[in-house]
Amino acid sequence: MEEKIYKTMAGSGALSIVVGVISIVVGLAGGILLIVSGSKLLSAKSKVLF
Repeated sequence: MEEKIYKTMAGSGALSIVVGVISIVVGLAGGILLIVSGSKLLSAKSKVLF
């Protein structure tokens, strides 16, 4: 019985690490895309006529 608990804990720990790494990668990619698109908007600000 105890061995089953240890296997379950190991599996959930590994899953938590994987989900954490994926969250960091997605967060960094999203942040970089936002910075790039914001800089493009700021650089094109002078070309907009009202």
